[in-house]
Amino acid sequence: MAGGEHGAEQTDAARPYDPAGDPLVIGGRVFRSRLFLGTGKYPDAATMVAALERSGTEMVTVAIRAMKLDEPHGGDILAHLDLRRYHLLPNTAGATTAEQAVRIAHLAREALGTNWIKLEVIGDQRTLLPDLQGTLEATRQLVRDGFVVLPYCTSDLVTCLRLEDAGAAAVMPLAAPIGTGQGMIDWAGIRRVIERVSVPVVVDAGLGVPSDAAMAMELGASAVLVNTAIARAQNPPLMAEAFKWGVLAGRQAFLAGRMPPQAEASPSSPTEGVPFSATAVGRPDRAAGGDRR
Repeated sequence: MAGGEHGAEQTDAARPYDPAGDPLVIGGRVFRSRLFLGTGKYPDAATMVAALERSGTEMVTVAIRAMKLDEPHGGDILAHLDLRRYHLLPNTAGATTAEQAVRIAHLAREALGTNWIKLEVIGDQRTLLPDLQGTLEATRQLVRDGFVVLPYCTSDLVTCLRLEDAGAAAVMPLAAPIGTGQGMIDWAGIRRVIERVSVPVVVDAGLGVPSDAAMAMELGASAVLVNTAIARAQNPPLMAEAFKWGVLAGRQAFLAGRMPPQAEASPSSPTEGVPFSATAVGRPDRAAGGDRR
């Protein structure tokens, strides 16, 4: 099995897959669902709530800048979240320096009472790609300050290894630029990260359809985080449920172990004893070098 936290393989091939028997552990917390959801861009709160319910998620991320922290419970967004059901993952969206991200994280902990943080330090406003050096600096500081840090990053292997060394509880490489829905455009890079790091790999940003999530999970990702692909769908609750099944299918495929790719075609039916076949009537096998005249 590839490196990282990817759960235990099924020991009984005849037993149906049960997510409860294949838990994901991040920062000492156990999750049965490997689909995490964002809370932005939905047309209204009721649609967001319905999508969260249909997805089966157990962790949701909320941008601190979208909250009204001077109001009880953070204002509108948190008023619609059942925090007995969902683990809250505040994020530092909007931060462009390590110092700014650290301040936002501390504000979130003080206001919301959680030491979990999804770290985002944006390096380019056009592409919304992360500032990797700033992300690494902020991760080191926040870990020292007692946070459970899940940093948004690229699939750069060296950076992911450095984030793990810095104490990140997971790494969150992007599949594609935030909000684009382009899917797993750097699947090879993400696979390298999965194979090398020992912390969970949560594929974040850019997924467009459930098959993208399935592909990430087939590669061995521990989980995926989805927002825009669900929130901007024509039917967000239905799309959320579709992502739920995509994640489950991809996880099961990873645990089952795919067949090795073959360079040549291989018949799935027996070639021996087929009536009227070339071998049955004694014709030479041209593929084996028979008469080609």
